[in-house]
Amino acid sequence: MKAMVNELLSANVGKVKEMEPLSNHTTIKVGGPADVLIEPDSVENLKKTMAIIKKHEVPWRAIGRGSNLLVSDEGVEGVVIKIGEGLDELHVDGETVTVGGGYSLVRLATLMSKQGLSGLEFAGGIPGSVGGAVYMNAGAHGSDMSQIVKRALILFPDGMMEWLTNEEMQFAYRTSVLQTKRRGICIAAELQLTSGNREEIVAKMRKNKDYRRETQPWDKPCAGSIFRNPLPQYAGKLIEEAGLKGYTIGGAKISEQHANFIVNTGKAKAKDVLDLIQFVKKTIYELHGIHLRTEVEIIGRKL
Repeated sequence: MKAMVNELLSANVGKVKEMEPLSNHTTIKVGGPADVLIEPDSVENLKKTMAIIKKHEVPWRAIGRGSNLLVSDEGVEGVVIKIGEGLDELHVDGETVTVGGGYSLVRLATLMSKQGLSGLEFAGGIPGSVGGAVYMNAGAHGSDMSQIVKRALILFPDGMMEWLTNEEMQFAYRTSVLQTKRRGICIAAELQLTSGNREEIVAKMRKNKDYRRETQPWDKPCAGSIFRNPLPQYAGKLIEEAGLKGYTIGGAKISEQHANFIVNTGKAKAKDVLDLIQFVKKTIYELHGIHLRTEVEIIGRKL
């Protein structure tokens, strides 16, 4: 591992930190350290990073802005690559928007609405990066990324970069081919938006953002929706009807604002959150015979 770190530092790929607490890089503010955390500052340096990781045969994974992510208290083995600054370019050509995987989704939605471009209103209150949103087909308010992504630029572990079409991305509910069949990092996306009435677009996005602010606890450390909706049922409604709002294990608490959110009350460990997830799963199965599946991605040692 030390030889790899020295090579990364010599290659000047960006920030390289050893034993970096991932609680500093997730929105729920829990998680042990990554053996090595790398923040590449360009696509070229990301490619160099991947080549060095491959050479040293070290396990790796990518993260964005840390929402929709729960890291174990024991941390993550190998390398965690954080996609952010340096991979956040933006180019607007009429109704076509090409944007880096590290770009903030909320920032992009806000900016596009002010330019009178429609299609991203659903994303007004969704934290996270464009790359993460493509990876998990993030969505809300009846829309998702699959509705606007024309193609996505993916860096694969072998160092090859390829534009995948919308069809090739195999988008489905909160997932894509990157989760199911072809491991890779989304480093850019080409989005197809639609010109419209600027005031109406801004108003719709603000309405969506306000709704999320009023109904979801984003003013507290949380990871976003914990469970996928077992359609036609809704996870939050099932959990609320089970009387679990406010239920607490250690420093983890089911939000009283929205039952499909778990908040960190300030002292939570990942184990508290995981135990609470298991308790909810068990309760809902006993009541309804429904197996809830997590939407939040759970990673790290001893899981």
